Amino acid sequence: MNEKYTEVLSQYELEILDVKRGRGAWLCETDQGLKLLREYKGTIKRLEFEDQVFLQLEETGHLSVDRYVRNKEGEILSSAEDGTRWIVKNWYSDRECNLKDSKEVLCAIERIALLHKMFRKVEFKEEWNLGSILVQQPAEEMERHNRELIRARSFIRSKRKKSEFELCVMGNYDVFFDQAMEACKGLAGFCEECGIGEGYLCHGDLNQHHILMCTHDVAIVEFNRMHRGMQMEDLYHFMRKAMEKHDWNLKLGMSMLDTYSKVLPLSGADRTCLYYLFLYPEKYWKQINFYYNANKAWIPARNIEKLRDLEIQQPMRNLFLSRIK
Repeated sequence: MNEKYTEVLSQYELEILDVKRGRGAWLCETDQGLKLLREYKGTIKRLEFEDQVFLQLEETGHLSVDRYVRNKEGEILSSAEDGTRWIVKNWYSDRECNLKDSKEVLCAIERIALLHKMFRKVEFKEEWNLGSILVQQPAEEMERHNRELIRARSFIRSKRKKSEFELCVMGNYDVFFDQAMEACKGLAGFCEECGIGEGYLCHGDLNQHHILMCTHDVAIVEFNRMHRGMQMEDLYHFMRKAMEKHDWNLKLGMSMLDTYSKVLPLSGADRTCLYYLFLYPEKYWKQINFYYNANKAWIPARNIEKLRDLEIQQPMRNLFLSRIK
């Protein structure tokens, strides 16, 4: 093991049993369970904010999260001799949520609802007003994405000889762009009318990779994008990934909403937010944005296939939208 990591781990009251290299981190088997060691380049204020939220979550109920471990000096951040800074946090050896398994998806949804419910009980402190917890509003992000779609279309239109991908874009652009415009305008108007403010705490990056299916529990990890905003964005991001895997299966979609509501009832405003978030063709924008910012001379066949899949899934997606409107 690299001496630097040994040096950092020696600053903790941990007996190290085994260390393995993970993705951008070290997984450490210790006498106090599995820990994760990772270099950290953010601010100490951000770490303290996350840790204080975790503390309040522990006080309001049981929820498995990757809470930070403090070193022998009681500090949340440890430094190596070369000036690099490191954090150690609780970790889990379990696998991430399998989006193709509807039972696991519903189990994850239940845990997301519990997290949101507990977040609403967290007493927000003035010193937490950091730049990292203030994020762009979804309607503003949609507006930016729409400008990118327009730029990409203008570029494709100007080309004399179009590739198969570009012809596919020109064939379905109007349908998806109309939805993008409606979603942006609708969500912006809704937020203005209802006076949506800073909202509640949100995870900020909820996907299958950050929901771990433990033997007797479900753990949620990686809160480095936690912020104040619309909790429905968390729910939307996870649900959209699952719905795409299941070809926008209506029964699964409604089951996810029902499962969430049993833990934290969805208000009319929540459903309206979800409708506009789902209405925005995010995956379509991602494909176009990838194309515009990449080497346009060669587009992988898989990207063309993804565009066509979006067209095929559109009727089922529209059916789901009609049910949640």
